[in-house]
Amino acid sequence: MAGIGIRLNKIFGKETITTNLIGFGYSTMVTVAPMFVIIGNILLMSYFLRFDTTGYRGRNLFAATILYIFIFSLLAASPYNAVISRYLSDVIYDETYDDILPCYYTGLCVTIITAVIMGIPFCFWEHLVGEVPIYYVFTGFCGYIALVMVFYSMLYLSICKDYSKISLFFFIGMLVAFLLSFLFVRGYKMEVSYSMLLALTIGFALTAILEMATVKRYFKRNNNSYKKVLGYFKRYWKLIAINFGYTLGLYIHNFVFWTTELQMIVVKSFVMAPTYDVATCIAMFTNISATVIFIARIEMYFHERYKAYSEAVTGGRWMDIQNTKNRMFRQLSTELMNLVRLQFIISVIIFLLMLIFLPRFGFAGLVLQIYPSLAAGYFILFVMYSEIILLYYYNDLDGAMITAILFCGVTYVGSLFSKDLSAIWYGLGVIVGSMTGLIFAYLRLRWVEKHLDEHIFCRGTLFPTRIGPKPSSMVYDRGQLLVDKEKKEQAG
Repeated sequence: MAGIGIRLNKIFGKETITTNLIGFGYSTMVTVAPMFVIIGNILLMSYFLRFDTTGYRGRNLFAATILYIFIFSLLAASPYNAVISRYLSDVIYDETYDDILPCYYTGLCVTIITAVIMGIPFCFWEHLVGEVPIYYVFTGFCGYIALVMVFYSMLYLSICKDYSKISLFFFIGMLVAFLLSFLFVRGYKMEVSYSMLLALTIGFALTAILEMATVKRYFKRNNNSYKKVLGYFKRYWKLIAINFGYTLGLYIHNFVFWTTELQMIVVKSFVMAPTYDVATCIAMFTNISATVIFIARIEMYFHERYKAYSEAVTGGRWMDIQNTKNRMFRQLSTELMNLVRLQFIISVIIFLLMLIFLPRFGFAGLVLQIYPSLAAGYFILFVMYSEIILLYYYNDLDGAMITAILFCGVTYVGSLFSKDLSAIWYGLGVIVGSMTGLIFAYLRLRWVEKHLDEHIFCRGTLFPTRIGPKPSSMVYDRGQLLVDKEKKEQAG
């Protein structure tokens, strides 16, 4: 996220209430706005097309299809993003920009193959067992693949620091989807739920095309070095494990509750727990500002200290290295504490507003019983993810991977336990899993602080390594040296 720091510094630098609000709005626009654009578009289409008047089966099928498209497109796209981001960072550092298009095509191919392997079996099941019409299944599958491509291409635009274009492309795609849904329903008299699904699929595809075109406009040359990219997938497999573990942990508690009495099965294919899923969505939005706060403060404050330390390492005195290191870790601790304080205030305010206004929109009863524990869990979860990002800064892939595995595993076990408790404790698995990951990541950051000099200065080799026969352990042979000396004297 190294692109918005300069703009945020200019906005927040005036230190007024107005500029603080503008800065928060800008950082929100370039980070989480696409999610709100999609959700807002679905709500608008539902309202103006009178989605609530359609059949019960059609409404549930549409809701289940959209839910699965979002969850599994993230699971398919997210594991490879960190590896690709690492590769792109190295390419940009080396200024070998011809390597970017091979990376784009290779990563896209790997991501699409993963998505197809995940999606095709379910589509067959949905059509053959659920008896869903083939055109509906195919449209849902196309929407799923299109969203995978959208999430994948977003990474390259982020590297190019084009955050505003990401939001613009989402807005264009969802505007076209909104207009097409009206055309399908009013003009062609198509069924409402399928019209909305088809329109969203076209909107996702348009967004993906705009993103791909922008990437190709930035990077026009291709040196066809595809093998080099594949080597990164093998070399940095831990990054794949980290992203997959974290993303799976975000949803694994939902999967557990899909097997409880809260579950609802749609067309013998889609399994979900609407009450728990809605509470999860609201809890996530209660704490989503943590992402904005973290990006803003890291870009504005910590990144400068990290840069100063890096410059001291490459050309400074030992005293400069130690001073910049101490300042960097003090800033790290400060930013984590500020993140917790600010997000706590925001979450409490949003939590109270949710309790007041949700019942007026029909969200009451069991949803509000489940919501508080999940809100607490997601508060801890986003702080934990901030620590994972900080571990990336120090190339501590082992620490980040263990954090993600602990988070996912403990969340799963905790959810298996909490599903048998009363509704108010359903989110206990998320709380315990996130807290476990948070504590371990914090301790790992402290470990990195103590061993940073060893990590920076003591890693590497004096001689190049190669595969071959082991060399002789004999270093010096005095007898052979005398023999060689006598031969030289005789030859002389």
